[in-house]
Amino acid sequence: MAKRYAVLGGGGCFGIQTSKYLLEQADTERVVAVGRSAPKPEPFSLNVGKGDRRYSYHAYHVTHELDLLLELLDREKPQVIVNYAAQGEGAVSWRHSWRFFETNSMALARLAEALMARDYLERFLQIGTSELYGSVDFPAKEDTPIQPSSPYAASKAAFALYLISVHKVLKFPMNIIRPSNAYCPGQLLHRVIPKAVVCGLAGRRLPLHGGGRAEKSYIHARDLARAIHLVAQRGPLGTVYNAGPLRPISIRALVETVAGALGIPFEQLCEVTGDRLGQDARYWLDSSAIKRDVGWEPEIGLEEGMREMVEWGRKYLDQLRDW
Repeated sequence: MAKRYAVLGGGGCFGIQTSKYLLEQADTERVVAVGRSAPKPEPFSLNVGKGDRRYSYHAYHVTHELDLLLELLDREKPQVIVNYAAQGEGAVSWRHSWRFFETNSMALARLAEALMARDYLERFLQIGTSELYGSVDFPAKEDTPIQPSSPYAASKAAFALYLISVHKVLKFPMNIIRPSNAYCPGQLLHRVIPKAVVCGLAGRRLPLHGGGRAEKSYIHARDLARAIHLVAQRGPLGTVYNAGPLRPISIRALVETVAGALGIPFEQLCEVTGDRLGQDARYWLDSSAIKRDVGWEPEIGLEEGMREMVEWGRKYLDQLRDW
């Protein structure tokens, strides 16, 4: 049966990749993307949905324009709402921490409570974060005790626990996917992979925090989009799923892979700098549950993904130099 989707946080790179993937599926009737601002330039929007009558983009802020957002959803009546909308990330959440709770906890709880009265909604799919588990020396499962190590992660944890409780007691139709670090063409340049690509293409040096000792798990955003589609199709409601590769990789090894895709020596690409405040040592997920329930596992290897990132960087380098 064809589905109508709303993608909140649809102006960000992962929301854009999810919209693109959904539009490519035969069972997608419509995709309504919602971001907090106007669409970004082509190097970041990738012109996703352009000319496709099944797609529309709207600029509403989930915290400050909830009434307008709900009016849009009531007009479009999406059966599946995918939520990427969130404030910031762990590294920058130590200042003005209350802003992260304002959006990631309070605003989303207000949205979810309002959606409980909408009978068109079949599934609310929250995109969480592997940062909830903190630094681990084993692959964290969905029932591993959470230990958020930043205000950002704590704010994401608060809404996740809210969703679990309202599903259990009020039967709110939800799932949570906790992905590992995702990357994709169109990602903003403060992230290590696109930053490394543009530095390499522009002849600049990439600052490598702490020598790249930290280990994280990386998946292509297209793999994440496929996980979302599979869970939306047949994931049991109320279930929380991790979604990541089998093993983490050090940031140094990741950047070495980027250097290989660029065809330059690692030493030419990087300079070592001090570590970031609150940097976790390792993010590592056990994703066996989502493989068991819906058959998902990553399909895009890092070498393939880095080649795609380099192609994107080369295509848009003139525009990306100034970002």
